[in-house]
Amino acid sequence: MHTMDTTIERAWSVLEAVPDPEIPVVSIRELGILRDVRHGEDGVLEVVITPTYSGCPAMSQIAQNIAQAIEQAGLGAHRVKTVLAPAWTTDWITDEAREKLRRYGIAPPAAACSNAEKPIRFVPYKKEAIPCPRCGSTHTEKLAQFGSTACKALYRCVDCREPFDYFKPY
Repeated sequence: MHTMDTTIERAWSVLEAVPDPEIPVVSIRELGILRDVRHGEDGVLEVVITPTYSGCPAMSQIAQNIAQAIEQAGLGAHRVKTVLAPAWTTDWITDEAREKLRRYGIAPPAAACSNAEKPIRFVPYKKEAIPCPRCGSTHTEKLAQFGSTACKALYRCVDCREPFDYFKPY
């Protein structure tokens, strides 16, 4: 029998290895989708996740992958709880995940999005150049607001001519 603290520690460790189904080079923890692992009021292990956006089609697969990992680790009864507030932000992506995204060919979000760091403005911010994850050039152009998934935009490097996804900052 595991103590509560040991069970939670083991669950965090097990869930660290659960990949994002759309971007398998990063885990759900590295992307900030995995928000908490705790015991609910009834003592059942509760895994808290937040989608990258409210209509994310991968959330049911993520919940299934979490359940499978918890079951395979023998951690007992559990539930997956999806919370929408606070809303997911690209600020939750770890530095390691940003580097993994870049190496995978997806430009990570360029800047922090936290309102604590930037005041709300009603005029557009100066657009930052999005560096190409392949050659590093900032001579890039947006081809489409939505890329392979709704949380990414499609860009192209004007220098190396390669298209790439950009993980839009939220």
